[in-house]
Amino acid sequence: MIVKQIMNQNVITLNSSDPIRLALETMKINKIRHIPILTDDAKLVGIITERDVKDASPSIFQLELKEDFLNEPIKTVMTNNVVTGHPLDFVEEAAAVLMEHKIGCLPILQNDMLVGMLTETDLLHTFVKLTGGDQPASHIEIKVPNKAGMLAEVSSIFRHRKLNISSVLVYPDSDNHFKILVFRVQTINVTMIINDLKAEGYEVLWPTIPESLE
Repeated sequence: MIVKQIMNQNVITLNSSDPIRLALETMKINKIRHIPILTDDAKLVGIITERDVKDASPSIFQLELKEDFLNEPIKTVMTNNVVTGHPLDFVEEAAAVLMEHKIGCLPILQNDMLVGMLTETDLLHTFVKLTGGDQPASHIEIKVPNKAGMLAEVSSIFRHRKLNISSVLVYPDSDNHFKILVFRVQTINVTMIINDLKAEGYEVLWPTIPESLE
């Protein structure tokens, strides 16, 4: 999946000469936390966030200073060195960039023009969809040897039971000789498939079923 498929293309922007007050009002009205800042010729020159304003704002007890502060231009508090992405970047790479730089959004540029915005909320929604978390399904975790072909072998057991797999995740175990397969399958009663997995010698980490029900 690429960034273009999940980014917000209707991006609200402001100019660096606009007052900070307008940025705060725009964030409140549109329920957003980040606003890209453009020049008159639509070039990205910065980004302003709620945190930028909060960090630069005078104390609430300094009312006169606060009023002056809100009338200052956005360029006095905006972040200038903006980390950006491209519409054809892979979503997982964009997520890694957000984590690496500890930022909450990524303006998306194409030919030096702003074409979209990707936020951590967009990524979270995408993750939920990719993992099938937005659909009713049963969650099964299986510990398997860390070698090629294990996913196909385990999946064949689900196929034998004619169970539809909504999603599969693979992540490392604390022991490098093993890995964890996480399946979401469209069934409510998982007892039979778990018994099948155990009969084939696989360790089922979740769900745990009392021996009396096996």
